[in-house]
Amino acid sequence: MSKKPTPARGKGQAEGEKPKLLAGGNPQIAKADGDAPVQAYIMAMPGWKRDAGRRLDALIVRSVPTVRKAVRWNTPFYGIEGRGWFLAFHCFTKYVKVTFFRGASLRPAPPVESKHEGTRYCHIREDDSFDEGLWESWIRQASELPGDDCF
Repeated sequence: MSKKPTPARGKGQAEGEKPKLLAGGNPQIAKADGDAPVQAYIMAMPGWKRDAGRRLDALIVRSVPTVRKAVRWNTPFYGIEGRGWFLAFHCFTKYVKVTFFRGASLRPAPPVESKHEGTRYCHIREDDSFDEGLWESWIRQASELPGDDCF
């Protein structure tokens, strides 16, 4: 059974009001399923991070056309219906943190380790180069692995 998309507003946010930015410039977007809340999150990302979010979202959709999207804990999540989440990203002050829930299984593995077994991160900073081929490979590989369904 497919969930109905819900309005993409932050807690206590009125219709048409801009989302509040939390620590590190992370947009406050209410828990919701679908593309609309993810796009609301991306549109509320500050400065250069918005472009990084748009690029990442477009790359995910291009690499995995059947991707499922949602916002949980002020974070966009990407997954495969019935298989769980494979990727999420979140704004921090100096970077956008991309989480690969089964990232230790990716080849090559994303560079940043996690205290959570199997999870790996990649940080996107303002002036970083972006190897689209590597990102596509990570996204495709991640989408083919069992996802994390606890979110």
